Amino acid sequence: MSGTGVASIGECMLELSGAGEETWRMGFAGDTFNTLWAIRALTDQARATDYVSAFGDDTFSDRQIAFLRDHGIGIASSPVIPGARPGLYAITLDGAERSFTYWRSDAAARRLADDPDALAVSLEGRALVYFSGITLAILPEDARATLLAAIAAARRAGAKIAFDPNYRPRLWPSAEPARQAVAEALAVCDIALPTFPDEQALYGDLTLEESAERLRKAGVAEIAIKNGSEPALSVQAGATETIPAIRVANPVDTTGAGDSFNGAYLAARLAGDAPADAVRRAHRVAAAVVQVRGALAPVPVLREAFGAAVTAS
Repeated sequence: MSGTGVASIGECMLELSGAGEETWRMGFAGDTFNTLWAIRALTDQARATDYVSAFGDDTFSDRQIAFLRDHGIGIASSPVIPGARPGLYAITLDGAERSFTYWRSDAAARRLADDPDALAVSLEGRALVYFSGITLAILPEDARATLLAAIAAARRAGAKIAFDPNYRPRLWPSAEPARQAVAEALAVCDIALPTFPDEQALYGDLTLEESAERLRKAGVAEIAIKNGSEPALSVQAGATETIPAIRVANPVDTTGAGDSFNGAYLAARLAGDAPADAVRRAHRVAAAVVQVRGALAPVPVLREAFGAAVTAS
């Protein structure tokens, strides 16, 4: 790897979560941001960490960028677009299970690949670049191609590329363009971090092994397939290991659990852990995350579950 920094690409939205019968609490979240939040918490705090997106210039966007900065996360060369604004979603809970309502059709993040030169600069000097199927889904087809070209260039420069297909049917016109986009993403990635129910929904897979074999044939060298509270499957260099999850008797909120799994897994790999050991750490973190509310678990919760000291800046 030629660099040391970490970049995560996607959409950070305003998050509304219930704080009482008629009261809502605002935060900031989104799948690739939730993952970066965990990486930031669990890696050397001197490591350059950036969220690569596009931002508006309204008050909420200013607060969003300040929130990132206050937690040690930059925005690299991401554009700030006059007149644009962030997307918004609200979480409603039924027990620990959540559902989402979105307002994001004109979000600034949909323009994150409008400036190819700025995007390329944002991905320079990275040890790790992370993105997801949601990152792809929010972009027009030409912008998606621009993004994948920039990621491929970062990979050629020495970055490891990690990708979670994170299939969300409502973001795609049909399954076929989603499958095509995921195939193009897998062609430029080193680490795949899918969730098995998503693979079932997109491909009709019957087992984790079937998903892993398809990913292996796509050329992905390292695979960790999440499956909620069921065991995960770790695959690297032909070695396969099934690793039990940690069951939580009374989960509070499952929001962000899979994203935090991804962040912990990647933090462990950056620290030099073997893939199977990284899955074990990621399971511990995910189990801790479902016991707190919101997509972003407190940093002390993440660090305690991760089980390793983090170097302060």
